[in-house]
Amino acid sequence: MKLKEDINPLLLQVFHSVVWVYSVITFLPWYLLSGTGAKQERARRVRALPVSGHPGGPYRTPGSLQRLTTGLNPGRDTLDTVFEHSMQRFPNRDFLGTRDILSEEDELQPNGKVFKKVILGNYIWLTFTEVFEAAAQFGRGLAALGQKPQKNIAIFCETRAEWFIAAQACFMHNFPLVTLYSTLGGPAIAHGLNETEVTHIITSRDLLQARLMAILPEVPRLEQIIVVDSKPSAWPRLPEGVRVHSMASVQELGARPENRVKMPSRPGPSDIAVIMYTSGSTGIPKGVMISHSNLIAGITGMTERIPDLSEKDTYIGYLPLAHVLELSAEMVCMLHGCRIGYSSPQTLADQSTKIKRGSKGDTSVLHPTLMVAVPEIMDRIYKNVMTKVEEMSGIQRSLFILAYNYKMEQISKGYSTPLCDRLVFRKVRALLGGKIRVLLSGGAPLSPATQRFMNICFCCHVGQGYGLTETCGAGTITDVWDYSTGRVGAPLICSEITLKDWDEAGYHSTNKPNPRGEILIGGPNVTMGYYKSDSKNQEDFFVDENGQRWFCTGDIGEFHPDGCLKIIDRKKDLVKLQAGEYVPLGKVEAVLKNSPLIDNICAYANSDQTYVIGFVVPNQKQLISLAEEKGIVGSWEEICNSSEMEKEVLQVMMDAAVVGKLERFEVPLKIRLSSEPWTPETGLVTDAFKLKRKELKTHYQEDIERMYGGK
Repeated sequence: MKLKEDINPLLLQVFHSVVWVYSVITFLPWYLLSGTGAKQERARRVRALPVSGHPGGPYRTPGSLQRLTTGLNPGRDTLDTVFEHSMQRFPNRDFLGTRDILSEEDELQPNGKVFKKVILGNYIWLTFTEVFEAAAQFGRGLAALGQKPQKNIAIFCETRAEWFIAAQACFMHNFPLVTLYSTLGGPAIAHGLNETEVTHIITSRDLLQARLMAILPEVPRLEQIIVVDSKPSAWPRLPEGVRVHSMASVQELGARPENRVKMPSRPGPSDIAVIMYTSGSTGIPKGVMISHSNLIAGITGMTERIPDLSEKDTYIGYLPLAHVLELSAEMVCMLHGCRIGYSSPQTLADQSTKIKRGSKGDTSVLHPTLMVAVPEIMDRIYKNVMTKVEEMSGIQRSLFILAYNYKMEQISKGYSTPLCDRLVFRKVRALLGGKIRVLLSGGAPLSPATQRFMNICFCCHVGQGYGLTETCGAGTITDVWDYSTGRVGAPLICSEITLKDWDEAGYHSTNKPNPRGEILIGGPNVTMGYYKSDSKNQEDFFVDENGQRWFCTGDIGEFHPDGCLKIIDRKKDLVKLQAGEYVPLGKVEAVLKNSPLIDNICAYANSDQTYVIGFVVPNQKQLISLAEEKGIVGSWEEICNSSEMEKEVLQVMMDAAVVGKLERFEVPLKIRLSSEPWTPETGLVTDAFKLKRKELKTHYQEDIERMYGGK
C-alpha cells in the first residue's frame, strides 16, 4: 500500500537527490557486508512441493518430503518432560514475569462513564526452577484435594503466570486440562464444565464473582474451586459441598512431607493434555481433545520457522492462554529459555485503556523481542498511527510518506533501510517497546496493507501463521525471507496440506494459474477430535490409508508456484445471492476494513435477496470529523443513527471497494452504524476478535428486516 504523496515538488526533488547520493555511496559496501544477496536467494527459493506431483497436493516442505517431523529429541515426548528439560538447561534464567500494581483509581470520563486506571511498577520474575517447583507443589496439592490422574480439571482464568503454572502442574500429574475462555457466557461455561464432568476448577477472584457464582447451581459435580489470587475473599453464597481454596494454600498442601513423597502419575504421549473449548463463533463451543504428542509436534513445527530463538528473547503474553495460538507460543518460548512477561490488551501500551496517563504500558517496560497478535489488534495499531500521521505538520507528514514509500520499495527487493529506521520510524517502533524483531499474526487473515505497514513502521519481520485449534495452531507460517504480503507461508515440518475440490463454488486443483480448493491439514499435530461428538468427528476428521489423521478446515486456499498458501475464502462465509452470484463475506470485510473510517464490519446477505448489507463499527474520530465536514450535528449515538451519515459512509466504502477491486454485487448497498464497539464482552466477537455471525444476526435482526424492506 503506497501512501498518497501530497508533497511540495521541490522537497520531493531534494529528498530523492539525497537518497540517490546516499544509495550510490553506501550500496556496494552495504550489499557485500549485509548478506543481501543470500537473503534474496532465500526469498526466491521454493518452500514446498506437491509430494505426488498432483497440483492440489499434498504439499510438504523440502525437508519433510520423505517423512513429517513428529516431535523433539527422544525422551521429550510429553509436555512434562519438555518443561523438565528446559528447567535443567536454564535453571536460574528469568522465566515468568508479572508487573507489580502500585496503585488503582477510578477516572471519570466526559461521557459519564468511569474507567479503572492503574499505575504499574517493574516486572517481578520467577526463574525456571521456581516455576517448576511451584507447578510441582500445586500438582501435588491438587492430588491431595482429590484430583485423580486422567480425570478432567478445568481452568477458567485470565492470561497470567498462574495460568501457565497451573497448566504445567496438570501436565506433570496427567490431569487433562479443560480450558475455557474468560469471556464465555454462563450457558457456555456450564456446558463445558458439565460435558467434561469436572470436580475441580482453577479460576480468579474476579471471574468467580462475575461469572462462576451465578452458574454454580447448574454444575452439580463441582466440588473444589481454586482461586489463583493470593487472598481470596469469603464466599458466603456457595452451594453445599463446594469449597474454595487459594492457589497458595494448595501449594502449601503439596509441599507437606506426606504429599511430597507421592510420585505423580506421569502421562504418555497419547494421553490427553488439553480439552480446549473453542470460542464458539458458530454456536455452542466444542471441546477439542489435544494429546501431549499433538502439542509437541505443533510446537516443533513452529520452532523451525521462527529464526534464532534463544534465552536472549523476551515474549509478551497477553492473548488468551485458552487459545491454542497463545499456549503454543508460550510453550515454544519455554523450550528455548525465552522470558515471558505477562500483559493484557488493556495495559499493553502507554495509550492502553487501563494505563493512567503519564505512566508506562507493559511494552515500554518489558521491551519484548517477540510478539503474537490477532489482525484486529494490528489493524487498530495501523489506524492509530495513521491518524497521528494525519495530525502532523505538512513537512513532517511529507517526510514520513516519502520515507514510507522509499522503504516499501526497498524491502520488496529484500533491502534494509537502517537510516530510515533510525531517523523516521524509531518513535513508531517505540510504541511496542522498540525491540520487536518478530511479530506474528494469527487467528484470521491479515490484510496486505496492515502487514506491510507493520513491517515498515515497526522495522521487524511481520509474518502470518495459519492453523486451527484442531491442528494445535500449526499449519503454516511465513518465513522471514518472504517479502510478499497476504500469504500464510508454506506447511510446517510437522504438517502437509492438500486442496480438495469444491465443485459448487468452482474451486478445483486444476484452476489456473494456481490450484484452489478446501484446505485439508494432515500430520501428527492433527488432534484427537471433538470431545463426546462422534458425528462431528466423522464430518471433520478422517484417517487415510497410511494411518495419518487429517482435518477438513472449511477454508479455501490456493498454492502459489513457490509452495506458499494463500487463504482466499471460507465455505461458511460464502453466500449465494438470488441472481446466482457468490459473495465471499470475509473477503468483503477484509477489503472494507482498510478504510480508516471503519473499525469493524460484518457483511451479511440472504440467499433470497439480490444485494449485500452490512453492520459497521465506525472509527469515532474519523466519523465525527466527516460529520462536521458534512454539517451533521448531534451526539455520538445520533450521528450513528443518522440516515444521511449512513449514505456518507456508504460512499467511503464504495471508494474502498474500488481500490480493493471488489465486484459491484459484493459491496453492501445498505448499512447500520453501531455506536458501541464489538468486544468479547458483548458476545458479538470471540476472544480472538472473530465475528460471531449468528449472534450478530440476532443482535441486528430488526435492522436486517429494515434494510431488506421487511416490516
